[in-house]
Amino acid sequence: MQGNAACAEGALVAGCRFFAGYPITPSTEIAEILSRELPKVGGKYLQMEDEIASLAAVIGASVGGLKAMTATSGPGFSLMQENLGYAAMAEIPCVIVDVQRGGPSTGLPTSPSQGDVMQARWGTHGDHPIIALCPASVPETFSLTVEAFNFSEKYRTPVILLLDEIIAHMREPFDVPADAAESTSFRVEVVDRMNTDVPPEWYFPYDESTASDVPPLVSFGQGFRYHITGLMHDRAGFPTERQDEIEPWWRRVFSKIGRNIDQICMYEADGVEQARTVVIAYGSTARAAAHAVRLARARRYKVGLIVLKTLWPFHDSLIESLAGSAARVIVPEMNLGQLALEVERVVGRHKVRRVNRVDGELLTPRQILEGIEGG
Repeated sequence: MQGNAACAEGALVAGCRFFAGYPITPSTEIAEILSRELPKVGGKYLQMEDEIASLAAVIGASVGGLKAMTATSGPGFSLMQENLGYAAMAEIPCVIVDVQRGGPSTGLPTSPSQGDVMQARWGTHGDHPIIALCPASVPETFSLTVEAFNFSEKYRTPVILLLDEIIAHMREPFDVPADAAESTSFRVEVVDRMNTDVPPEWYFPYDESTASDVPPLVSFGQGFRYHITGLMHDRAGFPTERQDEIEPWWRRVFSKIGRNIDQICMYEADGVEQARTVVIAYGSTARAAAHAVRLARARRYKVGLIVLKTLWPFHDSLIESLAGSAARVIVPEMNLGQLALEVERVVGRHKVRRVNRVDGELLTPRQILEGIEGG
């Protein structure tokens, strides 16, 4: 199965019933597949006039009660940033798939890149948390697509799935479970958004008194009337400039992600305990990094590997505990150093060596091995 197909299949298993998007290389297969498959399960597919309208439609469908997503690449992802901020402000669950390609601008439309890592975190204006997941294989694309929907619904937040062109277009053997719970290779729980048991006159869509920091979201059309705005709002959803309402809202929105960082941040670590050198990688680059680590160990280098599946929020204390004692940390990326900035901030700039490539080709194990062996 192709990576983009695994993403579409994962969305269907997660319960996605609405997709709005605009074709763009290298993500178009996701839209093509869902245009055929969504109507078969009672879902809706819309090709919009552009990416701005695509995410707007997704937000509207989510408010209407449907699990909703869109898929795009660099230029389209840029156009979506304003509505991504709206979804963050209004706390509307939705999934945005960004299949990264060479940029900026039209760039290298058919070539891989990891150049949108910082845009995923800081692309829209304002101070806000975000969740961004990054698979390194076709099966992982399936499972992390399901998790993207789960996190979105559980925490009432937009979630970004960062693929890159190689993962999106490569093919690997993969048995698609008819249901997430029936998977033989992994078990994925499907999470639905929390509803409320209070009567309509008692319901507040942004109530600050919930223990989880995530107020229940009742879909439009169920008899609950409330307001949604991109302005700062009170617990009923109406615009406010009161300081005693604004600051508690910000702190709650950050807290619902921050206090659950251990559940949100997924990773794999191999041999980091006694390693003098630790490689931190993600996406397709993690595959080359794993091979480079095997080559280095065969040459008796003490090397560990951390593969990040969650890029945002960045788990400072986790990276510090896993890589902080190493003499060197290697960060290979298909950019000139984006996630490396976060690693440098945590473990110290003097310990980090960047291994970068930006010519539209995948980093090779040989290049990463040279970074490990370099003095």
